[in-house]
Amino acid sequence: MKRRRKLIGIIASVVLAAVGTSLLVAYVRTAEDRALVGEEAVGVLVVTETIPKGTRAEDVTAKVRTEQVPAKVVAQGAVADLRALNGLVAGGDLLPGEQLVQSRFAAAAAATAGLATPAPGSLTVTVAMDALRALGGRVRTGDSVGVVASFEEPETTRLILQKVPVTDVRTEAGVAVTGKADAPPVVGQLWVTLAMDAPSVERVVFAAEYGTLWLAWEPKEANEAGTKLQTRPGVSL
Repeated sequence: MKRRRKLIGIIASVVLAAVGTSLLVAYVRTAEDRALVGEEAVGVLVVTETIPKGTRAEDVTAKVRTEQVPAKVVAQGAVADLRALNGLVAGGDLLPGEQLVQSRFAAAAAATAGLATPAPGSLTVTVAMDALRALGGRVRTGDSVGVVASFEEPETTRLILQKVPVTDVRTEAGVAVTGKADAPPVVGQLWVTLAMDAPSVERVVFAAEYGTLWLAWEPKEANEAGTKLQTRPGVSL
């Protein structure tokens, strides 16, 4: 008799759990439907399973699904049809929950290039900066940049490093920035990784910690002649 009661109790618990789960799922779906009431819904592709960098757009069908979301939260360049990405590959790892957007895909050669290879013996350091100070949000992996440091006390500015290779660029969410420099600029904060020797790393970290860093696009033929420490009196001349 006791075993029978125990068995009945277990069965009842399982049934209640199943009913509770069903009710919770139904509630969540109803809440989602209520959230869309009065909103224009747009169908977009959303990542359901991690898509590794370099994956061809044609191969991600099983890792995405179409979801209806309010128009106001649709990401710029969101894709509703994979045919819009034909011939492209993922420029970085795409994570579950991301909307599939055009800017996260690139031509195979560009996307598989990976991090720029620094010179032998170089160190790499990552600094965070507003997009405006990183070439207006147009800095890209493989660029050559000059590094300018400014300090408030004392008020000084100087080009401290020349022709520094950029080995990686990411958003503050850690998403790799891909595409050409003439693509729409990135806004917000950027994480820019630079390759340089050890003394230069110390200078950059100090400037980032106690001052402000700016990047200047600087191709190999750029001329840095005439640079000097800039002060308020000197600039006013």
